[in-house]
Amino acid sequence: QVQLVESGGGLVQAGGSLRLSCAASGRTSSRYGMGWFRQAPGKEREFVAAISWIGGRTNYADSVKGRFTISGDNAKNTVYLQMNSLKPEDTAVYYCAARPAVFSGSRFDYDYWGQGTQVTVSS
Repeated sequence: QVQLVESGGGLVQAGGSLRLSCAASGRTSSRYGMGWFRQAPGKEREFVAAISWIGGRTNYADSVKGRFTISGDNAKNTVYLQMNSLKPEDTAVYYCAARPAVFSGSRFDYDYWGQGTQVTVSS
C-alpha cells in the first residue's frame, strides 16, 4: 500500500502562484509514476501533470504547459507541483496519484490517490 498526502492548496488571486506537495509513504518505489489530477465542480477529474522517478520524464496537459512544473525529491518521497500564472479556470481540487509503472495521463491507470487539496483562484 502507498499513502499519499497533499498539501499547499489555498486561495490566490489570478496571476499568482502556489506550490503543491505530495508526500508518499508505505511501499513506495523509484519505479513508480506520479501524477497530479484536478477536479472542478460538475466536471470529470482531469490530468494535469505526471513524472517518472526514473529518468525524471515529465508530461503536462496542454492547458498548463508553460505555467506548471512537476518535480520530485526522491530522498523525501515527495512530488511537487509549482503553479504559476494561475487562472480562475485552474480552480479545482487537486489530487496526487501513484502507480507502480511509468507515468500515465489517464486517471484509470493509477492505483493510489491522496485526499485532495483545494485550489481557488479569484479573478
